[in-house]
Amino acid sequence: MSTHFDSLIIGAGQAGPALAGRLTQSGRTVAFIERKLFGGTCVNTGCTPTKALVASAYVAQKARVANTYGVTLQGAVSVDMKAVKARKDKIVFDSSSGVEGYLRKMKNCTVFTGHARFESPKEVRVGNDLLTANEIFINVGGRATIPGFPGVDSVPVMTNVGILELDTLPRHLVVIGGSYVGLEFGQIFRRFGSEVTIIEKNSRLVSREDEDVSSSIKSFLEKEGITVRLNAECIHFEPHGNDIAAGVNCTDDPADSIGSHVLLAVGRKPNTDDLGLEKAGIAHDERGFITVDDQLRTSVPGIWALGDCNGRGAFTHTSYNDYEIVAANLLDQAVPDQAPRRVSDRILCYALYTDPPLGRIGLTEHEVRKSGKPALIGTRAMTRVSRAIEKGETEGFIKVLVDATTKQILGASILGTGGDEAIHCLLDTMYAKAPYTNIQRAVHIHPTVSELLPTVFGDLKPLT
Repeated sequence: MSTHFDSLIIGAGQAGPALAGRLTQSGRTVAFIERKLFGGTCVNTGCTPTKALVASAYVAQKARVANTYGVTLQGAVSVDMKAVKARKDKIVFDSSSGVEGYLRKMKNCTVFTGHARFESPKEVRVGNDLLTANEIFINVGGRATIPGFPGVDSVPVMTNVGILELDTLPRHLVVIGGSYVGLEFGQIFRRFGSEVTIIEKNSRLVSREDEDVSSSIKSFLEKEGITVRLNAECIHFEPHGNDIAAGVNCTDDPADSIGSHVLLAVGRKPNTDDLGLEKAGIAHDERGFITVDDQLRTSVPGIWALGDCNGRGAFTHTSYNDYEIVAANLLDQAVPDQAPRRVSDRILCYALYTDPPLGRIGLTEHEVRKSGKPALIGTRAMTRVSRAIEKGETEGFIKVLVDATTKQILGASILGTGGDEAIHCLLDTMYAKAPYTNIQRAVHIHPTVSELLPTVFGDLKPLT
């Protein structure tokens, strides 16, 4: 026996719950399946808990330098890891339980808890229940990759999930991976009081970014006492008493990093290997990412894939935008003059939440140069931004890139205090396809980081 619904959603990440709301409002009955954590990676093991830790680490760091602000604290600054974890856990619990409560109270939505597996293009089994639907939406997210480094099975290692459960301070945290996740956790635990070493196989940190961004990030992390080891040719592990030896070369190398804890932050993979995709005939690539078109339709009619599992975005905001695209194309077709929404309309945007943060949109300087477009570039150091000076947070810089012919913004990096927020006025201008002169002539509030953007655009030079 099977139970039929109009729509079926697998996974309560960022796209699924919002989509369930729109589908039920349209009059559809919805089956919603979540096997474990409502809210997905972002709420449970990603954005929400890590940014809570970033906030605690920021306060600890500010307390250490309070005297530079004329504030005197009695005694040394210490961090209570159990209290830090309890604060983080409450924030996560409130968010996750809020998502679950929203779904369970939703009219015409039936929540099933358990592992979903396809049995055909229209059938999904969860436990003893066989569910059928004409529309199926996959929103199963991803998880950390654990590469087969030599010796990795002989020592205890953590991913972004395990490290969130620590309620004691690592004596020495060795982070494998000098990109976004690794850098955030590295700075967090250094500010909590751990010795931290970051090991990266490439010649620089966050190699996706321009070299000036990478260099600046490396500089401020090292100023905080983080050891950065680059050009790791062959990362390997072995026990070292009660500690862990992390090597960077597979030949004899006396310069192993000896740590009490190891975090692997070297990439992610989709949670699609145990969904029974083959029984539904759903195409995917060699890494397991589900193949979708520009409107997030899979190779099987009536099945969509949203969020991290489709390989078209790796962020909470792209997952939510996937929901918006699917909902608009599926439910808003009768809206006059509204064109179909597409993934390709999306402009690349993301942030790195070190302190200071990096806000990034569009093309990098390297990509603009490679394109051969005639372009203009403008930069300004944070040491020349009043808001940064007043806050005592002058690391980083602003960089904008403009098409010399169309005057449209091609990309930007704001590495500095408030950079993750200030970047949005540039992003909105890009979506409006408006010239940079709109910002150049705008009057921004003083004192802010954003107020310097018109000045940067007023000082553009040819990108040579």
